[in-house]
Amino acid sequence: MAEDLDLMGQDSDGGSDEVVLTPAELIERLEQAWMNEKFAPELLESKSEIVECVMEQLNHMEENLRRAKKGDLKISIHRMEMERIRYVLSSYLRCRLMKIEKFFPHVLEKEKTRSDKETSSLSPEEFAFAKEYMANTEAYLKNVALKHMPPNLQKVDLLKAVPKPDLDSYVFLRVKERQENILVEPETDEQRDYVIDLEKGSQHLIRYKTIAPLVASGAVQLI
Repeated sequence: MAEDLDLMGQDSDGGSDEVVLTPAELIERLEQAWMNEKFAPELLESKSEIVECVMEQLNHMEENLRRAKKGDLKISIHRMEMERIRYVLSSYLRCRLMKIEKFFPHVLEKEKTRSDKETSSLSPEEFAFAKEYMANTEAYLKNVALKHMPPNLQKVDLLKAVPKPDLDSYVFLRVKERQENILVEPETDEQRDYVIDLEKGSQHLIRYKTIAPLVASGAVQLI
């Protein structure tokens, strides 16, 4: 891959801000999103622009390989790299779909209640999938069980029936940018809140909800 790629980001005033990435930087962004999604207990912000750019680059690489001379050793090396990228991409998307299926009422409720200034956790395709999954689940429950029960038991609150993501679970992380005065909640009633600094390059095991904003901002990387 030899072409730089443009990603549309958000500046501090909410306007569009174009970010130019090299192919290597793009793949690094994809791998970071993949690792964070794998190890975070909740569904993270959708990286649909990165996904689209990676897919475009894979198509571009495929076209270049078709024009390459047969027998060139570089062809097999590039094909192995393409397969590696495809694996990371499909694993990232599959992980997100699994979380949507697992937490669909809470994912949709979060999407419903978010403000216009907040970034959506779902791509348009994921949002459509989540709505369809919820509708199918409700229809299945009604046809298989609820319609056979007394009238006062024929409704189910999926927000209460489906467990929420466990934000109190612990995660491993590597610090990419030094952070100061991170408030850590106590684990027992006898303890008090305390503050820690996270040094760049250090690794920690810490409660997810403590560092969730840092994962979103890219200041730390889950590992």
